[in-house]
Amino acid sequence: MPLAMDEETILPYNESRKQIREMEGESNYYLERYGDHIAEREGYRGINGMEAIHFYLIHKFGWLPRDVKSMSLEDVKFVLSQEREEYQAEETRKTLRKSSLKGFNDDHTEEAT
Repeated sequence: MPLAMDEETILPYNESRKQIREMEGESNYYLERYGDHIAEREGYRGINGMEAIHFYLIHKFGWLPRDVKSMSLEDVKFVLSQEREEYQAEETRKTLRKSSLKGFNDDHTEEAT
């Protein structure tokens, strides 16, 4: 039976649960985005997100579709962790380049006017 919590205890507890669920949701969203990246990189047509990830794992490792589809999201994240780390580093570099070029272009555009 769960312990009863007073108002002072329950509010921080609920806020913590909310933050954990938001982080899980964000992590799952970025996993799906990585699936989009895989689909583009591998030239898959008509699939993206988790379907692309499943298709990729089936072909890369020779695993059965039923086994891949039954994997938890945490297991999928673990299997793809090294690849995703490289992808995320490249995405960060692209973002930094864009933001530094934007600042550079903004500075030079103002001088030209």
